[in-house]
Amino acid sequence: MSRLIIVSNRVSVPDNQGAAAAGGLAVALQAALAERGGVWMGWSGKSSGDIEPEPLVLTEDGNITYALTDLTQTDVEEYYQGFANRVLWPICHYRLDLAEYGRKEMASYFRVNRFFAHRLAPLVEPDDIIWVHDYHLIPLAAELRQMGFKNRIGFFLHIPWPPADVLFTMPVHEEIMRGLSSYDLLGFQTKYDLENFAGCLKREGMGVENSPGHFSAHGHNFRGGAYSIGIETAAFAEFARKAAAHSMVRKARQSVEGRDLIIGVDRLDYSKGITQRIDAFERFITNNPAHQRRVTYLQITPKSRSEVPEYEAMQHAVAEQAGRVNGAIGTVDWVPIRYINRSISRPVLAGLYRLAKVGLVTPLRDGMNLVAKEYVAAQDPDDPGVLVLSRFAGAARELRGALLVNPYDVDGTANALARGINMPLEERRERWRGMMDHLLENDVSRWCENFLTDLRAE
Repeated sequence: MSRLIIVSNRVSVPDNQGAAAAGGLAVALQAALAERGGVWMGWSGKSSGDIEPEPLVLTEDGNITYALTDLTQTDVEEYYQGFANRVLWPICHYRLDLAEYGRKEMASYFRVNRFFAHRLAPLVEPDDIIWVHDYHLIPLAAELRQMGFKNRIGFFLHIPWPPADVLFTMPVHEEIMRGLSSYDLLGFQTKYDLENFAGCLKREGMGVENSPGHFSAHGHNFRGGAYSIGIETAAFAEFARKAAAHSMVRKARQSVEGRDLIIGVDRLDYSKGITQRIDAFERFITNNPAHQRRVTYLQITPKSRSEVPEYEAMQHAVAEQAGRVNGAIGTVDWVPIRYINRSISRPVLAGLYRLAKVGLVTPLRDGMNLVAKEYVAAQDPDDPGVLVLSRFAGAARELRGALLVNPYDVDGTANALARGINMPLEERRERWRGMMDHLLENDVSRWCENFLTDLRAE
């Protein structure tokens, strides 16, 4: 069996006790690597300052080699903070107003991908299969092809892919499309993303779709498909069941004091719709005075990319908004919104999901959104909560039992909250059961297996 090489911007390296960083994606990818043997290569997260980074740091764990490289501070600022997160990220999330183009940042993005290719090259054997992850590394296959590598190379995009009119606002859209066309298999979260990609390819005659999912562009034939990523469903459900005994979860249950709990969990990002969600919660309480002092909204939002000005500004805006709502509708003995600005361990998070009567997941745009799937997996089968989900999340294509909302419609989301809080037990059970069965069948291991099976196929 051929080896597997995974390349991603960051790498999940096991700690000294052999435990990988928490998260279903890391678990699935490490399982795939362990089965086949191979390499996981990426950025260490460290800067070498102004000097050329040292050679790759190789760490062996069984038959897996973890290969880490530092980047210069200039590369971190221009490739990662610059083009990847201030151009590609907003464009892919339809936020043209937040995209800030700069020639040196664009040049750095392609330069760092070339740097990754040259560092990876000595590790690649002729029959290795290479799987590249996410928007940071779109040009990597083109760089490897230019160096003469004929290996099967696949790419999976974890975020949305925009339609042509959005993508083409980016000055280097042709180079980005050419980079994607160098892979043998492109994986997107949903069929909508795949259709958007096909439209971008055909719009200006850059390529053709010979048959559904089979493309030709820039002298290369390749495939594209929708591979909706899952979670480690059964394990996460077990986390949630056991978490009831965790001291932090017990304290949370006691502090709610019999009130219904609404939970939102998001990285601090403008794509997550957090401010619109707070508005909807305030509207829900205002329109339903019977629920005053009977509902608590817990919003957990770890800081994200605080070195990027847009994220720092958003951190202040969300905190101020939560404070304003608490001041406007709170009472001496009731704080409507609890806003936590730090990370919480996944086992504890699973227990908090299980406590919540409603999971509020309302991104303005999201490739998939695994919080929605985790919330469903964490529920008590005898008394499950209700998922209120944005129709603009990839997960909305799968989780048919959710109450779908338009996050821009504050009244609509407020009405969905009221419906979720008051939903009868039998309807909650029926909606949850269908979603849970789907998640058990389509977990992260199945996603990984499906993609790699298609990538191996000629």
